[in-house]
Parts: sequence; C-alpha cells; structure tokens
Amino acid sequence: MMFQKIQQIYSLGKSKLTQGILFLLGLLLLGTQKVLGQKLYGRLEGACQQAFAFYLGKRDQVQAYYDARVDKNSPYYKPIVRIWRIAGKTLLYALVYLFVIETNIFWLTGQMPSVDDLQNPKLSQASEIYSADGVLLGKYFAENRTPIRDYKLISPYLVKALVATEDARFYEHTGIDFQAWAGVAVGIVKGGDRGGGSTISQQLAKNLFKTRTKKSFTKTGLFGYIPGLNKLIYKTKEWVTAIKLERFYTKDEIILWYLNTVDYGNNAYGIKVAAKTYFNTSPDSLNIQEAAILVGLQKATTTYNPKRYDGKPLAENKAWKRRNVVLSQMVKAGYLKQSAYDSLSPLPIVLHENEESPYDGTGNYFKVAVAKEIQEWAKKNDMEVDLYRDGLKIMTTIDSRLQLHAENALEEGMRSTQKSFDNHWTGQSPWVDETGKEIPGFIDSVAKRTEYYKALVRRYPNNPDSVWYQMKHVKRKMWVYSRNTLGEEEQTMSAIDSINYYKRFLQAGMMTMDPYTGHIKAWVGGLDFKYFKYDHVKQSKRQAGSTFKPFVYTAAIDGPRNLSPCFTVEDSPYSLEIEENGEKKIWSPHNADGTFSYSLMPLKRALAKSVNTVTARLTNEFVGPDTVALYAKNMGIKSPLKPVASIGLGSIDVSLYEMIGAYSAFVNEGIHVEPMIISEIKDQNGKVLVNFEPETKRVIKKESAQLMRYMLEGVIHEGGTASSLLWGDGAILLPEGNNRYAHNFAGKTGTTSNHSDGWFIGMTQNLISGVWVGGDDRSIHFRSGALGEGSKTAMPIYKRFMIKVVKDPLLAMYKPTPFDKLDKRIVKKDFDCGGGTSILPDSLQVSDSELDSLNALMGEPETQADSSTSSPN
Repeated sequence: MMFQKIQQIYSLGKSKLTQGILFLLGLLLLGTQKVLGQKLYGRLEGACQQAFAFYLGKRDQVQAYYDARVDKNSPYYKPIVRIWRIAGKTLLYALVYLFVIETNIFWLTGQMPSVDDLQNPKLSQASEIYSADGVLLGKYFAENRTPIRDYKLISPYLVKALVATEDARFYEHTGIDFQAWAGVAVGIVKGGDRGGGSTISQQLAKNLFKTRTKKSFTKTGLFGYIPGLNKLIYKTKEWVTAIKLERFYTKDEIILWYLNTVDYGNNAYGIKVAAKTYFNTSPDSLNIQEAAILVGLQKATTTYNPKRYDGKPLAENKAWKRRNVVLSQMVKAGYLKQSAYDSLSPLPIVLHENEESPYDGTGNYFKVAVAKEIQEWAKKNDMEVDLYRDGLKIMTTIDSRLQLHAENALEEGMRSTQKSFDNHWTGQSPWVDETGKEIPGFIDSVAKRTEYYKALVRRYPNNPDSVWYQMKHVKRKMWVYSRNTLGEEEQTMSAIDSINYYKRFLQAGMMTMDPYTGHIKAWVGGLDFKYFKYDHVKQSKRQAGSTFKPFVYTAAIDGPRNLSPCFTVEDSPYSLEIEENGEKKIWSPHNADGTFSYSLMPLKRALAKSVNTVTARLTNEFVGPDTVALYAKNMGIKSPLKPVASIGLGSIDVSLYEMIGAYSAFVNEGIHVEPMIISEIKDQNGKVLVNFEPETKRVIKKESAQLMRYMLEGVIHEGGTASSLLWGDGAILLPEGNNRYAHNFAGKTGTTSNHSDGWFIGMTQNLISGVWVGGDDRSIHFRSGALGEGSKTAMPIYKRFMIKVVKDPLLAMYKPTPFDKLDKRIVKKDFDCGGGTSILPDSLQVSDSELDSLNALMGEPETQADSSTSSPN
C-alpha cells in the first residue's frame, strides 16, 4: 500500500515537472521568436526540421545494424540493456543538471562565478588610511582582512598543519577527492565520523564566492529556496568551482587564497590579521604550536578560540586539545615526528594578543569625515565604492605628529576647563535660562530623545510609569568617560543618571590647516569618539561670536568704502530699529564689559579689543549687512548667511571647518584655499584612482589681506584680547634673539552670549588652527566672562598645542616665524595708527531673546546637539 502511494506521488510529481518543463520551453521558444523576428525564426525552425528528418533517416540504419549483431533472445540481453539505459539516463540527467547549474537557466539554481571572477577574485579586505608622513592611522572594515600576496610569506608549519588536518590528499586530487568520499561513506555505514570530505579547494570556493550565504533571488535561484535541494545545489557549485580553481591556480596559490579567506574569530579574517590578533606576529614567523592553534581554530571559531580559555586549566581548554589533534594529524601525515609531538603536546598555549578595532589609532573623528568625502566623490563620479570591503589605500593630508599633539592638547585643556566648570556649578545644574534659573524638566526632555527611552515606550506602550521606572531606578554597571582620570571608568548608573552625567560635560573641537595648500593637518572632533560621536569640527554649527568680526573689517577695507585700518568709528551706545514679523523692535548691542569709551577708535584697535559697538556701526552704517554676508560667503562660509543687523557680531551659526578655511585668505595674500583631507586614493592593487588638488581662488586684494593679517596680529601682540597667549609658559612661542618682540602670531578670540561658545583661531606663517569650546546645549555654560570667554576656554588649548609643536624637534618646519612687516612704500593705506594696551572682553553681547528674534528672521530655529548623551546598553 505504501509502495503504491509512493509510486502515485512519484508519477504525479514527474507529470507536473514535465508540464513545467514544457511550459518553460514554450516560453523560451516564444521569447526566441520575439528576439529573432519572424523571418529569422522561420529559418531556424526549418533548419531544425531538416536536422530532425536527418536524425530519423539515420536512426533506421543504426537500428538495422544493431538488430543484425545483437542476440535479443539471450538471457543476459534485458539486464544489460537495463543497466545501459540506467547509466545513459543517469549521465544525461547529470549533464542536464550540470548545464542548469552552470547556466542558471530560468534562474533555477543561482549564479556561478564567471571566468573573470575566478581569474580575478574579489576578496573583501579592509581599507587603510595613511597620514601624509606615511603612518597607518586606521582601517575601515566589516571583515578585518589584509591579504598576503606572496606564498613565501607563510610559515611552512602552517601549510603542513592545514594540509594534514583539512585535506591530506591535497597535492594528489584535482579539486574533488573521491577517495575521501569513499571514506565518508564507510564512516556513515559504520556509524562513525569520517568528516565531510570537502577539499581545501572546495572550502576556498565556499569562502571566496560565498556559495552558502548569497540571499538575493538571482544569486540563490528558485531551487535554492527549497530545503534539501538547496544543499545539493550549493555543494555542486562548490565541486564545479573547485575543479575550475584547480585549472586556474597552482596548489601553492590555492593554499594562499584559502588562508586569506578564512575567518579566525575575534573579527580576524585571513591569516595575516589572525597571526597579529592572537600572537602579535606575522604569518611567516608562526611556530609549529601557533600554526596548529590557528588551523584548529578553523573548525569552530568560538569553541576552539584560545582567548576563551586563557587562565583556565588545560583539562577544560578545548583550544589546547584541538591544537594537539592538529599536531597528531601532522604526525599521521609524516610532517612531524612522534618524539616532537610528545614534547610539544603538554605545552600550554601562550598568547600575545593584539586585537584591532576600527577605532584604533588616532583621529577617529576625521576618519568619519574621510569616509563621507569618499562617498561623495564616488557618487559624484558614478562609482561603486565600498570602503569596508574594497581594500582602498587612502592617503590623507593629516600629519600624524600634529594630530597627536592636537588630541593631547585638547584633552589636557578640557580636563582643566571641565574641572573649573564642575567647581563653578557645584551643587547646581548648569542648564539655565537667560535669567540664570534652572530649566525645569531639562533632563527628562533630553531623555525622551534617546533611543533607549523610545525602546522602553515600545515595550510598555500603555504604562509610562514603567518606562520612567526603568529610566530612573534600574541601575547597571557601565563604562563612562571619566571626569577624574584619563580615559574611562566603571560606574553604576541608571539611564537618567547617565544623561545627567554626560550633559554636564563641556565639548570641544579643533582643526589645523596649511593656509597655502588647504591640507588639513589635524582634526579633533571631540573629547573621545567612543563616547561622543558628534563632530565639532564640521558637523556642529554654532554662533561664531567675535571670530566673525574680521569679515566685517575685510568688507570695510577691501570693499567699496575702501577704508584703512586707521579709519575711526565712535565707541558709544548704539541702537537700531529692526522689524520682526511686522513688529518693530530696538536692537542695542553692548560691549562685553558694559562700558563705552565715547571716543573715536581706529579700526585696528577696535578689532584688537573686539569692541562690539564699533563693529555694529561699521556693519550697519558704513558697510552694510549684505556686503558682510557677501564677503563671508566668498571667503568660504557655506552656511546660510542672512544679512541681519547682528551678522557682524557673529550671531550666525557656522562650523569650525568653514571658519578656518575662510581665514586662509588672511595668510595666503587674499587667496582662499578650500580645506582638503584626502590627497590620493589607490585601489587594493596600488593603482591610483584619483589625486586631489587644492581648490583656490582670489577672494580679496593682496593688500587687503596683508592689512587684515596685520590687524589680527594686534589681537595678540599689541595688548588685544589674545595677548595672554604669550604670557607665562607661552613665552616659548616668542621669536628668538633680537627679534623677540616681532609679530609671529595673528588671531581672533570669540565668545557668544552668556559665554555659551568660546572660540579662538590662531595663525602663523604656515598653520591656521581653530578651537571651539561649549556645551552640547547653548543653555549649558559658565556664568562669568572670567571663566567662560574664548580667551579662557579655547585659546589655552591652542596655546598647549603650539607649545608642543615648538618643542617637537621633528616639527621644526612648523615653528612660528615672524610675519613680514608691511612696507609703507608698497601698502598705500595708512596702517600705523598707534594703539593702547587695555584689554576688553570679546563677548557677543546680545540677549537670548534678541538672538531668538534674529534666528527667526533667518528662518532657522536653534538646534541642540544631544548625540553625546549615553544610554545604558
């Protein structure tokens, strides 16, 4: 009964399959007719009919010849014929099956590697980032892999261990080991385990072309989704591909390719990375025990991972036992003497770990910027680029030494500033409104924007109390960025505790650039990329405060008014009627110290002292906000610039990246150079894909640039707001010898309302560097200028950086040298107008409500960066 039922199912399945094949053939013929056209299709059909008639004629002759020579009455006739029919059908079915596999006809079995794929395999490998001075700065990888190109760079122990363990007859077969298959069959019959019979070539096919992991329909095929049948299909693909690989490559090359493709656990792909990860060595230096461990690890990267058993007794160490199995296989294959095995097998595993992470090395903020630049370049040029798999070699403009000094200077400076900030707000919350009162519900509002809170809302959709209980009362251990020591420390916190902790941090960004080439030499986007992903160099945009004033003075000197540095403007109370949403209001900026000199002040002195009233008058009565916006835009500011009354006082949000690029014209004699971070990109074979050249354009006259640089020298050397740069330990930055008091720095400090943002941009003959310091939210700030001005928060970081540069003998080329003095015979405008030594604060004195009004005029509501808040995992 059961047999009859099986026969019925078989007959039904065979009938359905035949119908399906006939239907597909019909479609194929119809498609052929459409493609060829009726005329060509008719000729093809006629040729096929002639061929069939020829076949019928010859068939009768063959049948007559067969009947004359074969005894059909013999008792052996029918069994022999049956065997031949079975063999013939089997061969036919096999050929048809292989044809379907090879051609993927009707998308039944999925794609096979092409000849080009086999001859030029694309191996996923990490892209590497290099500094301008040749230092490997880091990698981008999904699979951390750096392939070896030379077989001679592999330890012979590794090859012997691999062959002995994975494929003892590797040098005898041609891709498929039929003898091993027989061993597997015997093992199955006896109930034992003789392995899977896969050769190294088959495993290479699996690893290299991902035969078992392709998921798209075109790559997997219709039959690839059928359980059981899909296993036969991908096995067949591996067999066919293995045979092809044996045709294209030598045995040594197959070994090399295989070792480059293997996953060794701990995000180590390929033997080069694995040797470094576990033993901090190169593949050619692996000893016999280390080679055996890495070969044994391939069977199960978790079970046999030696790091898992570090410090545990040998009896529990599966990695140690697996290593000895590999060594015993080497003995069996004749690669190792029994006496050597006896002496090696008791030895424990000794690791020298050196695990790589995408965040290793310096400059993780600029690595993100580099990735974005490459993506934009690829999109612009209609190229497909995968940084994490294509193995690109990216040459950046970064100087690894300047980068390290910048990172250290920012960390040291912010440790000091953060300590002052915490002491300043002891027992109080630093998020306050314009009147100095704590903003109610501030932390809860921030918490609602976190992913952790949103996940809890999804988990408890109808129970907000449970959400807040989890947020406020469920505590867990977590690693946090430390306030007290370098690096991180472990603390026990709730989610709200974590947000409260991180919101009390001040943030910072720093960038250094060559003003002539645009090459960015250092890029520090924040305190620590692991904990604060938000980049304060290019991603963040904040009010520039007084660092925006040089654009006003440039417009005055270079623009239609053609003023000189000695042109005078009165420092006295100033008011201007502005209109907002149809309502007229009075805007009255103040100087930072709240006083006025009531005197006519030269532009040179007003810029050095950062006098707000002079800048406001110059903007609105002499130059015009439109002209200021035009000059700022031409000089490199790409953020939206609306010509509002307060534009000259820096009420517009801009990035540090833009500001440093715009300042380049002051040093580069009026020529703006666009900041650039990538100089060259090569593919994994070393072929240059693109070279990037500086983008330059003249934005102001040469004389105007010289005058502006001269005026900005006064900010530091003539008692301006940044004169403290050269005080105390900053004296090392002064020129040497008789030239000690020559001007070798120029710059500008900047502070916004309520001391929310502190800025400093400093310039030497060959470097422009900028620093920004502030809270994630504008409501988080110091309460006094004595602590919160740019000269107290941002400039000390620049000072630390330049001291490190001057003390580094390898960076002698960046040591500040005096600027060229202006020659009265060449510079026609009057610039020697004397000056005083009193110092005024440089704050942008505009109230929060006034700034809100100005922002409303611009149509750009203030945004807050909350990316640095941390949620528990």
